[in-house]
Amino acid sequence: MSPVFPMLTVLSMFYYMCLRRRARTATRGEMNSRRAIESNTRALPINVEIVQYAKEVLDFSSHYGSENSMSYTMWNLAGIPNVYPSSGDFTQTAVFRTYGTWWDHCPSAQLPFKRTPPTFCSQDYVELAFEEPVYPTAVHILETYHPGAVVRILACSANPYSQNPPAEVRWEILWSEPPTKVNGPQARQFTPCIKQINFPTNLIRLEVNSSLLDYYTELDAVVLHGVKERPVISLKSSMIDMNDIDEDEDEEKYGCGMDTINKQFSIVTLREWPTNGYFDKLPYELIQLILSHLTVPDLCRLAQTCKLLYQHCCDPLQYIHLSLQPYWARINDTSLEYLQSRCTLIQWLNLSWTGNRGAISVSGFSRFLKVCGSELVRLELSCGHFLNETCLEVITEMCPNLQDLNLSSCDKIPPPAFNHIAKVGSLKRLILYRTKVEQTALLSILNFCSELQHLSLGSCVMIEDYDLVASMMGAKCKKLRSLDLWRCKNITESGIAELASGCQLLEELDLGWCPTLQSSTGCFTNLARKLPNLQKLFLTANRSVCDTDIEELAANCMHLRQLDILGTRMVSPASLRKLLESCKDLSLLDVSFCSQIDNRVVLELNANFPNVFIKKSFTQ
Repeated sequence: MSPVFPMLTVLSMFYYMCLRRRARTATRGEMNSRRAIESNTRALPINVEIVQYAKEVLDFSSHYGSENSMSYTMWNLAGIPNVYPSSGDFTQTAVFRTYGTWWDHCPSAQLPFKRTPPTFCSQDYVELAFEEPVYPTAVHILETYHPGAVVRILACSANPYSQNPPAEVRWEILWSEPPTKVNGPQARQFTPCIKQINFPTNLIRLEVNSSLLDYYTELDAVVLHGVKERPVISLKSSMIDMNDIDEDEDEEKYGCGMDTINKQFSIVTLREWPTNGYFDKLPYELIQLILSHLTVPDLCRLAQTCKLLYQHCCDPLQYIHLSLQPYWARINDTSLEYLQSRCTLIQWLNLSWTGNRGAISVSGFSRFLKVCGSELVRLELSCGHFLNETCLEVITEMCPNLQDLNLSSCDKIPPPAFNHIAKVGSLKRLILYRTKVEQTALLSILNFCSELQHLSLGSCVMIEDYDLVASMMGAKCKKLRSLDLWRCKNITESGIAELASGCQLLEELDLGWCPTLQSSTGCFTNLARKLPNLQKLFLTANRSVCDTDIEELAANCMHLRQLDILGTRMVSPASLRKLLESCKDLSLLDVSFCSQIDNRVVLELNANFPNVFIKKSFTQ
């Protein structure tokens, strides 16, 4: 037989394997749009496409607006566009709380968790429900100001309007890319090429990263295109994509391998090898150092190679700092159970965004902390909607060394549950942004947690008397370095005076959108004189801030780095020049909607002080 024939046979088998792989992928509905174009595929049969706007905003991690209004809130994403195609800063849009990297350079900034996979860069999210479940064919995002923040679009198998919740909730990533810098703040319709999925959905999640933006991104509406019947992909392929041969490619890129992690956690039967190769010759500490650079899924995979590496990968020293937030869609009670034996020495734990829609139960969370909570110092639980009073009670009982607790946007926790936090006298950082903490519980916390250095009470709408709260801070929290009172509705000059007198170590103070503070009472000049260590001061949307306040800051707060006086009508260019000349470390100055500061003044100040980012927002 000619030697050509075996080669042809191998090539035929290779081509057959490619077609099988493509057919298998197509039947699962996992072929992305890029490959569909390359292979000249066509959906059969043709369905009538349904176009729908979001019916409801179900969940989100943060927003710029108030809990009691519609301005700049995530709820503006429901329904038809309010602003698009106009560009500019409009209150009718959805705006997240932060932008840029300014928040990473504040006294309240936290150290990042190691081992975060490079594919995960999300900072905020919003989940949208639509009327009809469809197989998505396109997602249009209408961005009206500083676009480019969206980094992931996901679809969920659960129907939020169904009376029967599914036994298993699946999330599939339709599209994912790193954050990009978009030239210009103008409005655009963002329509990325999305991956096909094998289930209908009416629950879409957007994840954003605003670190490259010069200002807040503003979203107006989201449009979901889809068909009711599942598309069937034809196999008229003119090109074979070599990436289709890799069975694990989509899992690696989109799921970070977490679909199989629960199985990998439980594997104890290993292959028998005569030796462990060169690893037998390496010191234990060196192998530990090498493995410390692996992500959690990679550790689970490596544990299956040999007994030596299994021992290393299960060593509790590898899990001193553990962030499960990148894998929020896959983490459940089973995951926590398998991790228990590895996390007996854990000190930092990030469970933010995890456990929702029944994935983590109260009993599962409690069992994990009872085994792994004794050494815990930092616990991140942002947007953990499974949390209830029992969970907080377990935290306070099982985590005696806890210093850092983040309950940001845990808006399902009942108000009485916060009383348990007062038992953790070692707390140094407490984040209660967008929670239902009430005044009685907060006063108890302040009374017993005198070591507090960082406290966030932004958008806590159930506190009746912030003056009393500020007085307690001044009396009990002498070590306070950062305080977030964003959108506090009732603090007055009396509370500010008590705060400034008692908390003179303050370096960061957010009084944005606090309408009861008036410059005429001398509250801002008092702050400037009593708090010389201030590095960040936000007086956002306080129209009474005047030249006297700015000049006092220039004279007393020489270390000031960030100042937000958006919306004031009383500050002149002359006082800003004094501030910029005096505060050499100033890096951010927001003068948006300041009526005396026009674009000509901003250009002049930028030319004379090039190291300062001077922001002037606009509306068209």
